[in-house]
Amino acid sequence: MNLVPWPTRLIVGTAAGVFAYGTGAHVVQLLVGGLNPYPAMPRWLAIYFVSLTVLDALAVVLLWRRPVLGLVLGCVILATDAAANGYANYVVDDSPGVTAGRIGQALITLLALALVALTPRTVRALRHL
Repeated sequence: MNLVPWPTRLIVGTAAGVFAYGTGAHVVQLLVGGLNPYPAMPRWLAIYFVSLTVLDALAVVLLWRRPVLGLVLGCVILATDAAANGYANYVVDDSPGVTAGRIGQALITLLALALVALTPRTVRALRHL
């Protein structure tokens, strides 16, 4: 990746950092909560959140080994994660007002929008090497 322009390296590296952080966060949730770290969530949603432990780690590996595939997978992960967190924080959680979960969901949504917006140009840059 030495011939890759620095903005492209920055985008891929930042995305890898985001997914590495996500992997760590999900590992911690599994360590603290056991095999059912999301007992208040519907089963399908809890399974999705647990699956992010592996999917986030896979995105990191792909971003370093096959960055185009990593970027595409990253877009899918962040878009579905934003939607899943939206469901969890606005449908399952009926708390009024701003909550920590809703702030987290907003952040994930912003990350998803940023990666989706940056991926086409980044993929073009990677394919022209």
